[in-house]
Amino acid sequence: MTKGNTKCLMLAVCAAMLFLFHSNPALGRLRLVALPDREDVVVNLDNPDTALVEEERTLTLQEGLNQVDFSWKGVQIDESSIRFKPLTDDPDALTLLSVSYPPDDDALVWDVYSEEAMDARVRISYLLDGIDQIVTYRAVADQEETEVALRSDLVLRNFSGEDFDYATWLLGYGDPFESESRHEETKRVSFFRRNEVPIEKEFTWDAAEKPHEPDREDDAVGIPVHYVISNDAESGLGEHMLWPAKARGFQEDGHGSTIFLGEDMADFTPVGDSFRLYIGDSRDIVVTQRRMETKQENRRRDNNNRVVLYDEVRTDVVTIENFRDTAAVLNVIQHMEDQWEMVACTHEYERLDYETIEFPVEIDASDEVEMEITYRVRNIIERAPGPLSRHNSPR
Repeated sequence: MTKGNTKCLMLAVCAAMLFLFHSNPALGRLRLVALPDREDVVVNLDNPDTALVEEERTLTLQEGLNQVDFSWKGVQIDESSIRFKPLTDDPDALTLLSVSYPPDDDALVWDVYSEEAMDARVRISYLLDGIDQIVTYRAVADQEETEVALRSDLVLRNFSGEDFDYATWLLGYGDPFESESRHEETKRVSFFRRNEVPIEKEFTWDAAEKPHEPDREDDAVGIPVHYVISNDAESGLGEHMLWPAKARGFQEDGHGSTIFLGEDMADFTPVGDSFRLYIGDSRDIVVTQRRMETKQENRRRDNNNRVVLYDEVRTDVVTIENFRDTAAVLNVIQHMEDQWEMVACTHEYERLDYETIEFPVEIDASDEVEMEITYRVRNIIERAPGPLSRHNSPR
């Protein structure tokens, strides 16, 4: 009989013994192998809803059938996620035969067959709920606002029921870090720092959000200002994606301290993309938009000679005044209707989607720029007069 056939026969015999053992309630639970302490623990936090824990232990096994008991009373482990993996050099030296779950108990029993007595290293992994992580960014700009010192912290909150005397923690980006974490403990860990990260200061005026004639407003109208940070190698970043997180901006005041500028939520930023950090509103740039001309074209009429469909050509003028002592780039965002086409335009623009365009307009210090846009909106439906309109209101 070959060695392979002998092993198959032995496994079959062990399986039969297991069946007899588990089918006899009088035998109860037998713990032939005590589960030793963890030697290495890695906690992966790249899923915001649950943590993947991988722990390695060394089991002292006897030749033949062994039973390994694993329990998690008071710990928020997903029972269906628990995995057992031998890490022996010989993959055939250790075989997991079965797993059983004692009734009304947060535990399981692995039935493991070993060809010989050995100390075997194994990896046990599972999903653990109750570990909450919050990522934050802190960006401190220099006085000239050309670069920032960027730092990312992790606030780790452990309400899982599990104590980690030590563990290696992974977030999906940044360097792994080692830290203990006790049940019901909250701690802050700094794990990501980059200095001299270049930024662009960006001003944005959105026609859908800001008044078109600010001089008629009771209060001064502010223009939102952002720092734009590129996640690429040229910026000293680009090694990994950046998580969405709360971000705070500061600026050096020249006296050894910093000034708080603003708080924002940084978006998920893949490598090669940029994220924008809102730092407040500027009142040094004033934008005024006026409709200068509206003209109907291509009128279509019904059988009663009433106009039911037409095109409309519109001309808008946007005046931008820069009261700053430095030049600026203002992104002017315009929202168009479904069926539109540009007729004439004094400045270049980028199409963000089918109904949104953006004009990056450069303005010198203490200067004024006038931008004119003429566009056509097609197939506007002429609404029928209502029952109380001036055409049919009661006399």
